[in-house]
Amino acid sequence: MNTFKIYRRGVRDGMPVFFGYLAVSFSFGILAKSLNIPSAAAVLMSAANFTSAGQFAAVSSISAGVGYIELALMQFIINLRYFLMSSALSQKISDKPPFFHRFLMAFGNTDEVFALAVSYKGELTPSYFYGLMTAALPGWVTGTALGVISGNFLPARVLSALGIALYAMFIAIIIPPARKSKIVAGIVASSMTASFLFSKLPVLKNISSGFRIIILTVLISAAAAALFPVETEEDYE
Repeated sequence: MNTFKIYRRGVRDGMPVFFGYLAVSFSFGILAKSLNIPSAAAVLMSAANFTSAGQFAAVSSISAGVGYIELALMQFIINLRYFLMSSALSQKISDKPPFFHRFLMAFGNTDEVFALAVSYKGELTPSYFYGLMTAALPGWVTGTALGVISGNFLPARVLSALGIALYAMFIAIIIPPARKSKIVAGIVASSMTASFLFSKLPVLKNISSGFRIIILTVLISAAAAALFPVETEEDYE
């Protein structure tokens, strides 16, 4: 199969991601507009970062006036999963592509793109990955732009209702795995409880939102990893 056909296959496989990103980033655009983030800055953030959870947390933190170090640490923790995803994908890439191809592929490595790329049969080529990016990235940027534009003329009640889509998205992400695993359900419940306590207890509520995310993410994920390690094939040998 020649390079162009592989690229076209990537575009075709990535179209469902395009429509999914269009809907989610629309909510991001509305949120950014409601927090008085400049329209051009919101769209540029989507084009330059291409990360959902990181961007949602970033605009809220920027609006709250957090410092650069706190924002950087928070983004590092939130996006740490991409290190693992990129490491996994590197095992499917040959040594032939030069560094700039690997650099661009790392930029476009999101959760959904990773799922498609890691499922690709055979050696993963830049052509296929660029096809996925061609479908996914415009969906994310276009949705953000549409959300920002909608925030300029839609009534406040409508914007408030559309803002619920953000919470619905996160619920849709956590409910299926929580229903399948009591451990996951317990971790989700613990995270929600800890977040509530941090927002209400006298000393803890004074911690900024950015550091709150950092502390809870590190503590809860570390506790979960220590208490409920994932079994590997070596554990059965």
